[in-house]
Amino acid sequence: MISLLSLAFTNRISATLVALMLLCVTLAFAASVGETAIPMQTVINTIANHVWNAGHEVDVIDAGIVWNYRLSRAVVAASCGASLAVAGAVLQGLLRNALADPYLLGISAGASTGAVSVAILGLGAGVLGLSVGAFIGSLVAFAFVALLSLQAGRGTGAIILAGVAGSQLFNAMTSFIVTKSASAEEARGIMFWLLGNLSGVRWPDVWLALPVAIVGLVICFGYSRALDAFTFGRDSAASLGVPVRRAYVVLIGCAALMTAVMVSIVGSIGFVGLVIPHAARFFVGTRHSALLPVSALIGALFLVCADVFSRMIVPGQVLPIGVITALIGAPAFALILCHGRVLR
Repeated sequence: MISLLSLAFTNRISATLVALMLLCVTLAFAASVGETAIPMQTVINTIANHVWNAGHEVDVIDAGIVWNYRLSRAVVAASCGASLAVAGAVLQGLLRNALADPYLLGISAGASTGAVSVAILGLGAGVLGLSVGAFIGSLVAFAFVALLSLQAGRGTGAIILAGVAGSQLFNAMTSFIVTKSASAEEARGIMFWLLGNLSGVRWPDVWLALPVAIVGLVICFGYSRALDAFTFGRDSAASLGVPVRRAYVVLIGCAALMTAVMVSIVGSIGFVGLVIPHAARFFVGTRHSALLPVSALIGALFLVCADVFSRMIVPGQVLPIGVITALIGAPAFALILCHGRVLR
């Protein structure tokens, strides 16, 4: 018995190390490719110089591109992909709905309204930035959806319908503000941000996104058994000893906070929170102790690769990353549907 437990623990450690190595290689690859190709050795030497003060001789311009632009962008993309995938897996398990995603709670729509209120209406009198406005808007939208769902009832259906209503309301407000007050240039800039934009992220964004992704994954992983119990419904989970109300509050709050932070940094990126959990189930099944970390890994890898494609697919132009995720995510989701692996 002890040997079996030791073997299982060793296998988990090995799998974790392999996943981290794969993620590190992907981040280094993302830092090396672009309009100006930079050798992988230069990328490694640059990272070593900044992390361990190794003293390798590297070209100053190449080092600046790698460290100040590409690597920070890749780390934020990985954090965002992991957070959205974990939030999607949590909501799909908690609400027992295969189409649930992080934006179901109205967070993306609220962030859009907050962003356009700051950028176009000048809300905050120049004190609030676009990201801060988006974060405040996402929290307001989530509070609205939460209050509406409490008034409508405590079932999962009430949360879903409240999220749909909240999203429609804040999307309408965003469209009204853009249509009435924005110039053509402002409307184009807002549209680019709404489709997902990693162009402006730097290391300060990393120090916000990365801890949120790690802490969110750890908290959700701690409730993995509770999420397994919710597969059979609230009553069954309660009969198994799960503190239903606390689990709902912690998991929905954690998913909402992760989504709000990521949307405020990079804008709305679709399909990650919807498709990635289903892709993870295709490999590891429905047990959340394996599903959550695998979803985080696949989400991180997917969004880093999508960001690379967004920078390279059109020479001399960076596409919104949401366009790439939708172009890849829609066919991938259709393929998963055809194989019958969607959560029922």
